[in-house]
Amino acid sequence: MKKHLFGLLLFAPWLAQAQTPLSYTIKGTIGKQSVPAKIYLTSAGLLMDSTALKNGAFEFKGTTDFPKQATLIVHRNGKLTLAFFNSSNRKDLFLEPGPIVVTSPDSLPNAKLTGTQLTADFNKLQASLKPITDKMNALGAEYGKASEAQRKTPEFQERMRTAGQNAFKDFVLREKEFIKANPNSWVSLNLLPQLGMMGPPQYAEVAPLYNALSPTLKNSAPGIQYGKLVQDLKDVAIGVQAPNFSQKTPEGKVVSLADYRGKYVLVDFWASWCGPCREENPAVTKAYNAYKAKNFDVLGVSLDDEKGRAKWLKAIQDDKLAWTQVSDLRGWENEVARSYHVQAIPQNFLIDPTGKIVAANLKGDELHATLARLIK
Repeated sequence: MKKHLFGLLLFAPWLAQAQTPLSYTIKGTIGKQSVPAKIYLTSAGLLMDSTALKNGAFEFKGTTDFPKQATLIVHRNGKLTLAFFNSSNRKDLFLEPGPIVVTSPDSLPNAKLTGTQLTADFNKLQASLKPITDKMNALGAEYGKASEAQRKTPEFQERMRTAGQNAFKDFVLREKEFIKANPNSWVSLNLLPQLGMMGPPQYAEVAPLYNALSPTLKNSAPGIQYGKLVQDLKDVAIGVQAPNFSQKTPEGKVVSLADYRGKYVLVDFWASWCGPCREENPAVTKAYNAYKAKNFDVLGVSLDDEKGRAKWLKAIQDDKLAWTQVSDLRGWENEVARSYHVQAIPQNFLIDPTGKIVAANLKGDELHATLARLIK
């Protein structure tokens, strides 16, 4: 579970900083829709502008501190609702100097974008991703057509999970290929934080991509911000000595990572309120039971806060977590989470008997396969 909308909001702290504004214009036609139909311009989950459609025509003018991704959304009734941002009648684009032209015979998903270099870059990316998004859409359609009984079968669930994970991996692979091939494009810089959708970013994965970007991108405000993240990730990269720490168990006993020297230990960051963490706990339990007698242990670090202490203890009991649990009950300000630069949970780090990090973000079958490879 994300600490915040990291992929979308990475650049948000820079939005208010003084920079030379870049003027943009977006204009076009979406079918023949008119009042009360409205079109909205959003970015990073925030509403930037809106206007009524007049026989399908619209125009937006404004400024942006730097080129960034935005989204157009059409609402036929012209009413802003809580479900508004999940509308399927939408189209992503990039704000940059120069006119961006949007044309469609009916709806935004069918719209064509022309007019600027970043628009051309973004179109190229979308064309590359389309075969994979088509697969994802087909999986969603298959799930929607399945009966409730089918959805509950382990075979169906496993097939859908595996197919979804494989499609997602292919999606991220295409994004990486685009970044490598387009080191001068703001689209590439925008893609970097989105790679975290597959899980917390790893230094070995994102550092080469970031370092290959043009100096202009790296020296921009969002480029500097992402560069700081890359440097933080270096502190907990595969192969480095894991930062030592000490925290208390629910009973008040101080436990240190150094206490586990001489064995493999999985430092597992989670919280009682984190649904994906709770879903992953059975897999961690299975690994613990399989390898606890083979020089392996687990150390849980909770990101619950003081108010959630009772829920933390209940989750330990309900999920039957037999390994040691620690926390300073400071939520996302947990000192260990900060030293390990944890941005999302569940997240874990596998540490070898010498105290070095040898793997990270291991889940399900991957956790078992890694342990089988390392622990004989």
